[in-house]
Amino acid sequence: MNTLKKYLLLSIFSSVLLIIHSCEKPVLTDDITNSGETIDGNLTVSVYQLEQTPFSALTRTAASEACTRLNFAIYNEAGARIKQTDQTSDMANFGHASFLLPEGTYQVVVLAHSSNGNPTMTNPAKIPFTNAKGYTDTFLYSEEIAVTDEKQELKVSLDRIVALCRFVVTDDIPAEVKKMQFKYTGGSGAFNAYTGFGCVKSTQTVTYSVSADKKQFDLYTFPYKSTEGTLHLVVTALDDASNVVNQKEFDVPMAQNQISWFSGPFFDSNTNQNGIDIDINTTWDGEIHLTF
Repeated sequence: MNTLKKYLLLSIFSSVLLIIHSCEKPVLTDDITNSGETIDGNLTVSVYQLEQTPFSALTRTAASEACTRLNFAIYNEAGARIKQTDQTSDMANFGHASFLLPEGTYQVVVLAHSSNGNPTMTNPAKIPFTNAKGYTDTFLYSEEIAVTDEKQELKVSLDRIVALCRFVVTDDIPAEVKKMQFKYTGGSGAFNAYTGFGCVKSTQTVTYSVSADKKQFDLYTFPYKSTEGTLHLVVTALDDASNVVNQKEFDVPMAQNQISWFSGPFFDSNTNQNGIDIDINTTWDGEIHLTF
């Protein structure tokens, strides 16, 4: 093939590629960023409140008790994630995220928590905290919205979606005990952003180091497909070599946005589960006090 023919074939091939490319529709990419900066978008999402805690009261340095991480995610009508922005409380624009989106209908999901990492938000129907190294107080906003060319700002309030078991040891912890391990089933380690409930029955394990003054242990879970449930809790006291010093099992009633206090002399062989006391506070929906 002579040089002229090669040139002509190459020119025709390039022209065909150009025509095909020009006919393709623009595709939204799965855009994940870690940013506290506001871009010039047509949708701005601002966190206004976390379950009875006005967001304005959460300063950059004192937010750790409420949340240290925010995750903003945008999903299309098919449930595919197209945008995500992750923020930490040390970022200048913490609580505000902007997105540039074509006209259409989208699911906007915002999470607030204080885990050591970000959950996996690929699928809004199943958001696990597998990579977040622990469970904390967690708040959710999830809503379908219509986006136009006009700029709009969403001021969102997030609702608490976890249940909390607060386990309190009332007797002295033996000197050889160095860790308390809590293994519990009946809740979920992942949740559905459309419903706010747990979506996978799972076994969650949390281990705490102990000291003479460390006698309260917080265990979070997402109630499975309902606002209420029961946790089967196995509590194990371990020494420095992870040998079992003491172990007991309990069944704890749980409810979304409720603290179940569970307290008693764990190392006393005569412990029991008699007595239920209910008390309502203003931070969570309510508390259940139980002794063992």
